[in-house]
Amino acid sequence: MNFLKFCILIIFFGGFFSCKTNPKNTAQKPNVLLLYMDDLRPEIASYGASQIKSPNIDALAKKGIQFTNAYCNVPVCGASRASMLTGMLPTKNRFLNYNTFVEKETPNAITLPQLFKENGYTTISNGKIYHHLDDRENDWNEVWRPYAFDKNNKGLAPTDYWQSLWKDYQNKENIAEYKATNTGPAYESTQVNDSIYIDGLLTEKVIRDIKKLKKTNKPFFLTAGFISPHLPFNAPKKYWNLYDRKSIKQPQNYNFIPKNAPKMSISNWPEMRAYSNIPKTGQVSDSIAIDLIHGYYATVSYTDALIGKILTELKTQNLDKNTIVILVSDHGYNLQEHTQWAKFTNYNTSTQVPLIIYNPLSKKSGKTNALVELVDLYPTLAHLCNLNIPKNQLDGKSLVANLADLSKAGKETVFIKKGNGFTVKSLNFSYTEFINPKDNSTITAMLYDHSVNKSENENVVNYPEYQKTTQKLKFILHTKYLSNIKEKK
Repeated sequence: MNFLKFCILIIFFGGFFSCKTNPKNTAQKPNVLLLYMDDLRPEIASYGASQIKSPNIDALAKKGIQFTNAYCNVPVCGASRASMLTGMLPTKNRFLNYNTFVEKETPNAITLPQLFKENGYTTISNGKIYHHLDDRENDWNEVWRPYAFDKNNKGLAPTDYWQSLWKDYQNKENIAEYKATNTGPAYESTQVNDSIYIDGLLTEKVIRDIKKLKKTNKPFFLTAGFISPHLPFNAPKKYWNLYDRKSIKQPQNYNFIPKNAPKMSISNWPEMRAYSNIPKTGQVSDSIAIDLIHGYYATVSYTDALIGKILTELKTQNLDKNTIVILVSDHGYNLQEHTQWAKFTNYNTSTQVPLIIYNPLSKKSGKTNALVELVDLYPTLAHLCNLNIPKNQLDGKSLVANLADLSKAGKETVFIKKGNGFTVKSLNFSYTEFINPKDNSTITAMLYDHSVNKSENENVVNYPEYQKTTQKLKFILHTKYLSNIKEKK
C-alpha cells in the first residue's frame, strides 16, 4: 500500500468513527420556528374567511398541515402561554389570568424552550412569548423585545419599560394621549412603513437572527411573538386600504346573547373598554364596531405580510429545508358576537385557534379535522425533534400520528377553563359548567351543538333530546378532569 492510499484510508475511517462516537450530533436535528400570534381566531382565508387577505399564512397552510379543530386551554394570554409552553392544563388555582408567571406557578416544570436548550438548541425569545418579559429568562439564550432593553430616562427595568410603551401609537395625537393617560384609541391607521410598528421591528430582528443562525452549527428554536392582532388595532394605512369599509359587516348575532344563555357566561369586555374611544358601559355604535372589525382585519393582514418576509428569509438562507414552522395563536377573539368583544369567555369565538404545522421533512400536506388542544404542541415538537419529554408533567398528546394520517381521529375531548367556567369540548359539542369556587357546586351550565353550527346561538343544555349528551360530558368533566376543577386536598 503506497503512502497516499494509506492517508486516504486514515481520513475515511477517522471520519467514520468520529461520527459514530457522537450520536447526538445536534447539527442534524431539525430547527423550529414558532410564529406566535396574539388574539388570532381562525379568521384567515385558509380557514374559509374569504374577506381576510392573508396570502402568506395561506401558503404556509397549503404546504403544511392545518388543524381545523384546535383549541386553547385558557382564553387569556398569560395563562394560555404558560399552559402551552409547559404542556400542562390549567387547574382551579393554576394558570388563571394574564399575569400568570410560569416560574411562580410551576417552578419545577421543564418548559418547552428549556427542553430544547438542554438538548443543544439555541433558543431565542423574540417579542411576546411568555406574557412577561422576565418570566423564565433562563429558558433562552437570548430574550428580546422591541425597545425593552433600550436605555430610558425613567429609570425603569426592561419589563416595566415595555409595559409603558407596547401600545406603540405612531399618530402624534395618540402618542400624546398615551403619554398623558396611559391609554388611547382602540385602533390607528397611519401612513408609515412596515418596519415602524413594534411587530415590524420584531420581524427585522427575526430576519437578523436567521442570518446569524445560518452561520452556526447548532440547531435553533427561534420565535417570533407578534403583538398583532391584539388591541390596539394599529397597522400601516396600506393594510387598512386592503379592505372596502362598505363591505365589512357585523356578525349576524352581534345584538343578542344566546337563547337560554347564563348571564355569567357573557363578558362585559373590560379590556376593550379601557380604550379612550370605547364607552364604559353599553354597546359601541355600529360605526365604531365597523372600525374595530376593519382594524382587526388590517392588523391580521399586516402580520401576514411580516410573516411572509420571515419565511422568505428562511428560504433565502436555505434553512427552510430543515426548519419546522408552527403558526399558532394563544386564543381566539370576539368581534361583537353575542354583544362581546375581546376574549375571556368560554364561547367558541374565544377558544378556537388557528394551528398550522409545516414539517419540511414530510411530504404530507392538507387539513385535518382532528380535535386537538394547545398542550399537544409540546409533545409534538419534542417528538418531531426526537427529544425525550419530562416524566409525569405533560397533559398533552403528540400529534405526529395526525400529521402522518389526516383522517386519523383526534381526542374525544379537550379541556378549557376561564374563571369558574370549565368547558369540555368534543368534536360536535361544547359543554360548560360554572362552578362555585367555595363548595364546588354547579351554579349553571350550557351546551352548544356544533354539529348544527358553531355560532352557539342557543343553549340546549336542558332540552330532553340532549339529555344523554349532557350527562356524558358532565361525567367526563367530573371524572377525567376532576383534578382540574377541584382544589387538591
